[in-house]
Amino acid sequence: MKAGLSVLLPGLAGCGLAGCGLSRDQADADLDIPAAFRATPETAQAAWPREEWWKGFGSAELNTLIARAREQNFDIAAAVARVRQADAQVRLAGAALLPALNGTSSADWQHLGGGSRGRALETRGYAIGLSAGYQLDFWGKNRARRESAVSSAMFSRFDQRTVALTVTANVANTWFTALALSDRLDVARRNLADDEQTLAVIRGRQGAGTASALDVARQEALVAGERAVIPNLRNQMEQALIGLGILTGQPPERITVRPGTLTALKLPPVSPGLPSELLIRRPDVAAAEAELTATGFDVKAARAAFYPSITLTGSSGFQAAALNALISPGGLIVSLAASLTAPIFDGGTLRGQLEQARGRRAEALALYRKAVVQAFTDVDNSLTAWRFTSEQETLQRFAVETARRAATIAREQMRVGTADITTVLTAESTLFNAEDALAQVRLARFQALLNVYKALGGGWIKSGSDTFPGLSPGLARGGIAVPGLGDR
Repeated sequence: MKAGLSVLLPGLAGCGLAGCGLSRDQADADLDIPAAFRATPETAQAAWPREEWWKGFGSAELNTLIARAREQNFDIAAAVARVRQADAQVRLAGAALLPALNGTSSADWQHLGGGSRGRALETRGYAIGLSAGYQLDFWGKNRARRESAVSSAMFSRFDQRTVALTVTANVANTWFTALALSDRLDVARRNLADDEQTLAVIRGRQGAGTASALDVARQEALVAGERAVIPNLRNQMEQALIGLGILTGQPPERITVRPGTLTALKLPPVSPGLPSELLIRRPDVAAAEAELTATGFDVKAARAAFYPSITLTGSSGFQAAALNALISPGGLIVSLAASLTAPIFDGGTLRGQLEQARGRRAEALALYRKAVVQAFTDVDNSLTAWRFTSEQETLQRFAVETARRAATIAREQMRVGTADITTVLTAESTLFNAEDALAQVRLARFQALLNVYKALGGGWIKSGSDTFPGLSPGLARGGIAVPGLGDR
């Protein structure tokens, strides 16, 4: 042991004099964070989403669907499994920081047949021992690998939150789409019923000689066209309900909820705070940051690979020819050793690994910056869409009221014979298109608000426990309840 250290110390001193110290190689992300969002004034009051933001829409069916998706969705289950894998990788990476301890035991027996004198030779031996090995982490290579694994484990947790948020938003979006299609189907059926009544009136006028066959044919064509719309709307609505199956982790045959109307749901208000606060409320940004941190430690580990590896080994035990004499002072065996391994020529392997690690870190840095800018972009886009779809819905409601009033007047005038069939056809077609457009605009408004919730991180916030240097079993649960996951 003493001889081994005397060989190592000059090398350590030489590296110190030559400036072999290792740095984190962490570059500044140089983020351009605006003072306020473009779609909101700088003085706007923040109303961040709460954790169960979807309950604000006031739909019991939506609450049930999301609860089932958070328990049974396949993508969420896969993300949870990736957290377990990342935790295991941390344990594997951390093992190099601890000594390796092994126990040994052996027993042997030999019997040699008698020679010319007929006497047999029998030998026996017994041994038990304990061996240990430890690699000195002078350059921080093993610790850097463990810290990289810890950061990757954090990435998997934030990725799990991102997956959960995406699944939740997709369930809500699919449910809103089904409700909007149900509203459009209701509009089509009501307009069909009105147009069939108008057709009956026109046929009556034809019998009285005040309407032509062309008038009847025009109205029949309008009725036939509206009948043809209904199967397509039913098809889209059924496919939206079927799509809930894969999101909730069950066969579509198990989907029993039926859509009602989108007009019955609430539109809870929400607005962002400052852009700087958004960075701790988006799990995808936190995941990109964790990935960047992991690549920084990878660079450190790749640089440390250029320096010598120092390993200490030791063993002790007992050996004796007889079992009853095994544990005795005379059978004690002890050995200690130190070894140094340094790369001399590897054909550029280490240099290539270092450059590869630096390239991955540069990529992670670019992706982190992109994630930050994308977060700002998502918020501004969703807020802009929310503002203009709200304005559009107000105007479209007025258009529907005007078209309904015009259609009512046209039908009354036709009954008394003061309006021709062309006027009625135009008024009814305008009313149908206006009501159908209103249902679609209402859906666009709900989707815009849904995108606001998603852009703001869905009520998630990066807490202090999400920046831990080690791992805690409770953190393996992430945003989804997974009992006992950290203990398995």
